[in-house]
Amino acid sequence: MERETSNYIERDISWLAFNHRVLQEAADSTVPLFERIKFLAIYSSNLGEFFAVRVAQQRNLVRIGKKTKRELDLHPRYVLRNILSIVNKQQEEFSDIFENQIVPELRKNGIFLKRRLDLSEDQKEFVEEYFKQNMLPYVQPVLLVKNKIRPFLTNASLYLSVVMRTKGKPNGNLHYAIVKIPSEHLPRFIELPSSKDRHDLIMIDDIVRHSIAWLFPGYDVLDTYSIKLTRDAELYIDDEFSGDLLQKIKTSLRRRNVGPASRLVYDRQMPKELLKYLQSVLELENYDLLPEGRYHNNFDFFKLPYFGMKQLTRKSLDPLEYIPLERSTDFFKTIKEKDQLIHLPYHSYESVVRFFQEAAHDPAVTHIKIIQYRVGPTSRIMEALMEAVDKGKRVSAFMEVKARFDEEANIHWGQKLEEAGVKVHYSFPGLKVHSKAAIIRRIENGKAVLYSYLSTGNFHELTAKIYSDLGLFTADTRLTGEIARIFSLLETRKVPEKEFRHMLVGQFNLRSELVNMIKNEIENAKKGKPAKITLKLNSLQDQDMIDLLYEASQADVEIKLIVRGICCLVPGEPGLSDNISVISIVDRYLEHARIFMFHNDGEEKVYLSSADWMTRNLSYRIETAFPVYDPDVRKLIKNIIEVQLNDNVKARIIDKNGKNKYVVRESGIPVQSQLETYYYLKRQQDIFEKEYDVEE
Repeated sequence: MERETSNYIERDISWLAFNHRVLQEAADSTVPLFERIKFLAIYSSNLGEFFAVRVAQQRNLVRIGKKTKRELDLHPRYVLRNILSIVNKQQEEFSDIFENQIVPELRKNGIFLKRRLDLSEDQKEFVEEYFKQNMLPYVQPVLLVKNKIRPFLTNASLYLSVVMRTKGKPNGNLHYAIVKIPSEHLPRFIELPSSKDRHDLIMIDDIVRHSIAWLFPGYDVLDTYSIKLTRDAELYIDDEFSGDLLQKIKTSLRRRNVGPASRLVYDRQMPKELLKYLQSVLELENYDLLPEGRYHNNFDFFKLPYFGMKQLTRKSLDPLEYIPLERSTDFFKTIKEKDQLIHLPYHSYESVVRFFQEAAHDPAVTHIKIIQYRVGPTSRIMEALMEAVDKGKRVSAFMEVKARFDEEANIHWGQKLEEAGVKVHYSFPGLKVHSKAAIIRRIENGKAVLYSYLSTGNFHELTAKIYSDLGLFTADTRLTGEIARIFSLLETRKVPEKEFRHMLVGQFNLRSELVNMIKNEIENAKKGKPAKITLKLNSLQDQDMIDLLYEASQADVEIKLIVRGICCLVPGEPGLSDNISVISIVDRYLEHARIFMFHNDGEEKVYLSSADWMTRNLSYRIETAFPVYDPDVRKLIKNIIEVQLNDNVKARIIDKNGKNKYVVRESGIPVQSQLETYYYLKRQQDIFEKEYDVEE
């Protein structure tokens, strides 16, 4: 179907607008200083992955044949040029925030980031000794000789490019070299000898700069400039394309070398002559070059020591005890009597851990099954599964080994579970399983009863402290029976004979049922009935779904969207999307829950889901969306959404220009939705506390 390109924001451009919202948090003076530094680190970490995956894809699309390019919505060279232009501006803003806001604020608080020219004699002596004792084996100096010596730069490692002349020849030819900065072996920030009232730090980049003359005794070092090369992660092909186009792209990629460069990051102060020399030596195109500030790999700001200055960090919100489950004396009975919803990270993760621990020790439990997409390096859930095997339970785990950047960790856990006796099923070739679910079979009065935990997020005990997700514990047979069929599908790879009537499942009815619910709102609006759609997503990219939302808007359906990241829909366009508003919330926690709400002529439908509205999620993955039937749980979700829609502190307005303007505070009352949600759930906890005391 032909589409007007102006009706859509290009996906990667929209993502850059999202990452800019992260950068806005670093620039926000109301955010505590060390939290601002963390947002600089998050921005940098995000951008690194973006270049390794998305920009690598665009670069490879530039190289495919003209005929294949015509099958794409936008010419990749245009998109790539636009990406680089936006990133360059953001990098300048990043440097300005760091140099002119963060560094002065650190000084005010007695923390000084020193450079080699600022060192005292004692500090110079310390730096030189540190270099000799700790860094000398790792720096790997290489003299560059054009067309003869082409060094291999390790992916994402830091290097200094060195400009030199032969000693005694001040007018002689320039020579170039590369020296590695061993940040993967040593801390990025080193504390220097300091007076009692201050903390002096130096980055190891500047320790190498200070000591580099020792590495080239026959030369006068004129200057140094930092560089970093990142390589194509090759993690996007099967996930983004299908059919003939997929095959054409794969064929074109077979002709290239493994892991080619996707960008050279360099100090924007670098002379053009040196940049051209490096470009030639490393065989890079112009669109492979990205200027940054003096330092790269700024995700290392996560490790900047704060010297116990808690006043410069955010006041923590202690996770709330979910009393109905955490204090229950009969865990499964509590779930059987009523669906239970936890909201992470506001609630503790203990209810989820206890779900598996109780199952491991309960003699009535016969089976435990789980889908693992991402899992932490340590996991009490994984320990509980292995313990359950020792207790005689039949335990199975589906491990998705294509979870981006977590493949190695998932394979490690899969092997560990197998060794413990867990039946491990691994993901299918060409198909990713992104659903987050677990099920337990328990014998009660001679009959099998199923209990399930369904979530918008992973079984990851570390990210559960920073990702905002919703998790539902249920014994509702309308859901548990269909969840069991999903597990049967994953284990046997046989298509279920029965249709899914309650769960929405990717590859089966997820897309079609969402389409039906939108069309239902359109029909109701045409009949003059109230019609509303409220969606909370991480990403909205699928153009067919966007077209349908445009159609709904034109039929006067009221549409409110909360989209954290990518949003390719253009809201508020006259005649196209007048009735669609979109906000994005970036704050202390990463908004990760997906919620779909349809007015349905007053019989409201509410779903929680693992799926974003991206083509890959709706068409190419096993995803789940599960209906919320319990009226109290539905009310809780609606209240949480209402709080987010009223955010006037951390909410930004999404528009086609990517300006990220904050929602204007029309009243004098600030509403910071994440704080409001915490205190709303805290009040609910107080009610549970009173009810529990009465029962006791």
